[in-house]
Amino acid sequence: MSTAPPVDLAALQAQLAALQERIAQLESQRGPQSENPEQGNPATGVSAEKPHPETPPTVDRLSMVVFSGSLDRVLAAFMIATAAAASGMEVIMFFTFWGLGALRDRNKRVKKTLRERLFGIMLPRGTRGLPMSQLNMGGLGPRLIRYIMAEKGTASLEELIVLAAELNVKIYACDMSRELLGIQMDELISYPHLGACGAATFVERAAGGKVSLFL
Repeated sequence: MSTAPPVDLAALQAQLAALQERIAQLESQRGPQSENPEQGNPATGVSAEKPHPETPPTVDRLSMVVFSGSLDRVLAAFMIATAAAASGMEVIMFFTFWGLGALRDRNKRVKKTLRERLFGIMLPRGTRGLPMSQLNMGGLGPRLIRYIMAEKGTASLEELIVLAAELNVKIYACDMSRELLGIQMDELISYPHLGACGAATFVERAAGGKVSLFL
């Protein structure tokens, strides 16, 4: 029966020391890569995902384009605007084309050219002259809806405009539409937060807002 060769302890200790040294070398090479996840893992060929750019924060703002010149839609626009402003939102309204008729003051007169006077005749002069978008019935529809609103105790369009001014709702008249329709700033209503601007300026001011509407 053969006997096992004697164990060389010195050789085993030398191999163990070499193995520990190799492990230490591998850990030192791996350390910086694990601390920087953007570099990925070159051993596996997997690259780390780059972080997405942060989305710019939205502003608590309601931006509204009022294009229609009908009583029901302008009424809805000011209902939404005053409700948003009462809840603490910043509100800006941009009146363009037929919506400008709601901003005209029936008691103001300005000097105009013949073409501008013709447009002035065709466009409503103020909120009292706005038609209904549906069931206008030759002017009977607006009178009927105003009567029902008064009977139900609902705020009228004129009262909502006063409330909007108290809530710091900003109103802008479209410059291009005013020039096309011959509407001057001097004939618009006396509103404390009334101004004029172009479409590009409105878009810049509306950018970043939470809510945008078109009525």
